[in-house]
Amino acid sequence: MGVLEQQDPEVAGIIQREEERHRLGLELIASENYASAAVLEALGTVLGTKYAEGYPRKRYYGGCQHVDEVEDLAIGRLKELFGADHVNVQPHSGAEANRAAYMALMEVGDTAMGMDLAQGGHLTHGLGVNFSGKLYRFVHYGVDRETELLDYDAMAALAREHKPKVIVVGATAYPRIIDFARCREIADEVGAYLLADIAHIAGLVATGLHPSPVPHAQVITSTTHKTLRGPRGAFILCQADLAQKIDRAVFPGTQGGPHMHSIAAKAVCFGEALRPKFGEYQRRIVENARVLAEALQGHGLRIVSGGTDNHLLLVDVGVKGITGRDVQLALEAVGITVNKNTIPYDERPPTVCSGIRIGTPAVTSRGFGPDEMRRIAALIARILDNMEDEKVAVAVRQEVVELAGSFPVPGIAG
Repeated sequence: MGVLEQQDPEVAGIIQREEERHRLGLELIASENYASAAVLEALGTVLGTKYAEGYPRKRYYGGCQHVDEVEDLAIGRLKELFGADHVNVQPHSGAEANRAAYMALMEVGDTAMGMDLAQGGHLTHGLGVNFSGKLYRFVHYGVDRETELLDYDAMAALAREHKPKVIVVGATAYPRIIDFARCREIADEVGAYLLADIAHIAGLVATGLHPSPVPHAQVITSTTHKTLRGPRGAFILCQADLAQKIDRAVFPGTQGGPHMHSIAAKAVCFGEALRPKFGEYQRRIVENARVLAEALQGHGLRIVSGGTDNHLLLVDVGVKGITGRDVQLALEAVGITVNKNTIPYDERPPTVCSGIRIGTPAVTSRGFGPDEMRRIAALIARILDNMEDEKVAVAVRQEVVELAGSFPVPGIAG
């Protein structure tokens, strides 16, 4: 950071403090991960200065021959990774990918179905204050109250009642396998498009650890920075007959010039995901999540749905008479970063809630394994059992620093 440190020490100092937070803390937010040094290097290149509105060989600016090359590379690698007919690598974020997909498949005011945010869905799946809820008429499905698993029969009944144009499947806080084949049956019965949002599970899908939606969903959206371990960004996969609609919805429909430095970093990420060791990394993510869930259960905590099949788990902290908000703050104070989260049929408001969401991608990227997961569970339990004890907090913080300091952070020097 030599040049930045000399030219703008204020910004350099903020970055250094953030690096220190990661080095000496435990990142357990399910939607965060550490990109490789190669991905980060691609992000900080001259490609970030190039305007390239349009698509390869169909640009509105000159001088695009090399950015065409890198976008072609990203497209080819992504097609190979997921076996999709058509891909678009230009969306800046998952929300933008969903916005473009909706524009391609619906008219404003059309009816769509999505998973209830309070039960695991995403705000772009029809939350009233989000563009999705303002522009389209969303109805929401959820999980069974007893099993806390997706209720496909209720989803089918809701689809028959409302006849949606699009059914969105995918979640930000659902720890179990999603049956995309069953969802396609429901969509076909009512003549709806199936849109799969795999932002959280893309890495698992790419390596066969979660069933792929590609044979079932006409459109698939995803981010690149969660289990895929790439830069912040997104992409869309679709069947060949929807390629033109999707591309036009991205540009010029919802975006201008693509972020070519990000697309280059996506190409690096996709290349890394095609290597055999990436599959082993994804298997360790899932194993770590299962071990962590079992260990927390051993400390008297209730895990929503009884466990996990993927990279995340929802912990019901309400069983201890405390709130998700208070737990998030208490854990952050000792260097363990999680996020408060509603649990199914939560009686507390989302700003307070009864649960926390925990994910294993970032710590797995650092090399943590089952032994470390059990140790993390014990540290979390100590804080939850001693929420007002400052001595316990100090001791746990020291243990967190010791544990974190033993594992380097990918992409961060030192």
